[in-house]
Amino acid sequence: MLLRRRKIRIETERMTLRLPEHGDFRAWTGLRAESRAFLGPWEPVWSADHLSRKAFTNRIYWVQRAHAGGTALPLFLIRREDQALLGAVTVDNIRRGPSQAATIGYWIGAPFARQGYMSEALCAVIHHCFSVLDLSRIESACLPENVASRGVLEKCGYKYEGVAQSYLQINGRWRNHVLYANLRADRRGRTGAG
Repeated sequence: MLLRRRKIRIETERMTLRLPEHGDFRAWTGLRAESRAFLGPWEPVWSADHLSRKAFTNRIYWVQRAHAGGTALPLFLIRREDQALLGAVTVDNIRRGPSQAATIGYWIGAPFARQGYMSEALCAVIHHCFSVLDLSRIESACLPENVASRGVLEKCGYKYEGVAQSYLQINGRWRNHVLYANLRADRRGRTGAG
């Protein structure tokens, strides 16, 4: 499918969402380092070489393979006014066939949190998933106490589906996560009356 191999650019009101590139290393490592304490409670423990050039290069090669194979769509959030890297959204585990589903994960740098960037980006990515990638279901999960993340998901049309026990290792221990899903043709909660 040629669509997967084309350069991906999703435009929002304030940002361009695009695939990460080798030239993003300094911006990425700088933002991740600056945001370490902010991100730490919500992410798996970083490997010793997480911020290294080699680890970033390996990440870029994974991005290229996953995008070309149609299994993932990792995107950096670039603010248009100054080309600042704000964070990332990754559509991962893209499943075709009868499922037509994927999982979305995301992070925002500490200096850019609570300014509406992630909601803006996530809504655009969801639209892309439904209209361009032809997915039917998008899934996301977060820690129950991550009120900001839950708010972003709900603002972007996700609905709560339940709790997954010991879902991911976060900050060094297995943690339960609340599960959310966004459906292309979501009729949950509608009664059909009126």
